[in-house]
Parts: sequence; structure tokens; C-alpha cells
Amino acid sequence: MRKGFPSLALQVQEVLKRDPLGGHLFCFRGRRGDLLKVIWHDGQGACLFTKRLERGRFLWPSPADGVVTISTAQLAYLLSGIDWRNPQETWRPTSMG
Repeated sequence: MRKGFPSLALQVQEVLKRDPLGGHLFCFRGRRGDLLKVIWHDGQGACLFTKRLERGRFLWPSPADGVVTISTAQLAYLLSGIDWRNPQETWRPTSMG
């Protein structure tokens, strides 16, 4: 997952047939599932957000046509490492006691 905004935006255009500059957020997950990149254009410039989980994996949908639309709340769960389909923690931290 070495791609930056230009390469991911091109993928949005060519594979998803969407406008990467239209203000929508586009999420990409690395092969191992522990890395997530989100790109969007805020009207002034290109934005790239990257997050790598220390434990666990980002739970990813199985799109039928290559595109899955999720709500803002579901995105927040996804970014937190919580199963956005059934909001529960996907791992539990060990107790410190």
C-alpha cells in the first residue's frame, strides 16, 4: 500500500468510475488488513488520511459491484477498529492489574 493521493485518485476514476474530487471519502485497505487509507478533496486540496492498527484488522465489506457506501457512523466504527456491521470491539485490551 505505497500509493499516495494521485495513484488512489486514479484508481477511484478508472476502477470505481467516480470523481475523486467530488467531496466523497474513498477508503482503501492494505492486503494484511491492518492499514487503511482515506482520500478526499476538500474543495481546496487533496487530503490523505492513513491509519495502521497495532492489533487486529479493519473489517472490510464484500462489495458486489466494487463499491460499498457506508454512513458517517459506520466510518467512525471502521476507523476505530470496531465491526461497523455489528458495533462491538474486535479485540479487547489486556487488563493492567
